[in-house]
Amino acid sequence: MSTRYFTDREFGQRPAVSETIDDRVWGALHALIDMRVDSGAFGYRFTEQCADGDGPCGSDLRAFARFLEAEVPGIDWPLNSQEVPETPVALDLLEFCAKAVGEPVLGSYHSYQHHHHMSWNRAAGLATFVADVNLLFQRNGIAFELDANGHARRILPQPVAQTLGWAMFRTGDEQLDRLLEYARSHFLSPKLDDRRDATEKLWDAFERMKTLEPGVDKKVQADALLDRAAVAGSKMRVALGDEAKALTTIGNSLRIRHSEVSQEMIERSEQLDWLFVRMFSFVRLLLVSSGRSA
Repeated sequence: MSTRYFTDREFGQRPAVSETIDDRVWGALHALIDMRVDSGAFGYRFTEQCADGDGPCGSDLRAFARFLEAEVPGIDWPLNSQEVPETPVALDLLEFCAKAVGEPVLGSYHSYQHHHHMSWNRAAGLATFVADVNLLFQRNGIAFELDANGHARRILPQPVAQTLGWAMFRTGDEQLDRLLEYARSHFLSPKLDDRRDATEKLWDAFERMKTLEPGVDKKVQADALLDRAAVAGSKMRVALGDEAKALTTIGNSLRIRHSEVSQEMIERSEQLDWLFVRMFSFVRLLLVSSGRSA
């Protein structure tokens, strides 16, 4: 359950625009994980057994550390609150912790070993961990969140979210459907490289669409597709033709579909958002106009 502070109620939530976990947020995440370590919450996956054989009694931190360093190679244990990891690595760490966490339920007290025997409520522990992480992100304008399963995902800018909300791909061409769904789903990834890959698949889908209409060659087929979207000879038809040429040029000049040294890498997330929305909107128009969309 999230907490709404006074400023949230009076002025609205802070826009989720930052894709970098800074030292302030990292310090809080570090403390949040330490609290789970101290409570034994990670014993749900990494269980320490009572030395007298009486059952679970907490977290096996040696196993936790060894698995963490193997599954999230960019992280060393113990965590250092002064060394902020790269954001994708921090998100991997949070997913690792989410997979291991449970709400400790204290059982009988073992006086000789000075500990309680434990069990874990997985659903409650995961829900609380997710809520605590998401509150930190929300209050600091971080454009990521953990979903109910503890998987990190990007919070999309509103224009991108509105565009990707249209996601019914029944074009009649199985390969085109796969390309479009791959592009849509992978553009939700927190990792910029995944979004670059999604953008490449979207450009591939556009090139494949050009060959779906009848015609003797690709140009004739592409023109026929555009003619389905606007009356031939109209100003709108001219504008759509110009847009198709512009998008093709972008795909060939920027590092989207090819990797020649002369092509420029798209470095900034907001630039990639703009390009993806521009192409996705155009593809949607062509699909709807040609009767290839639900």
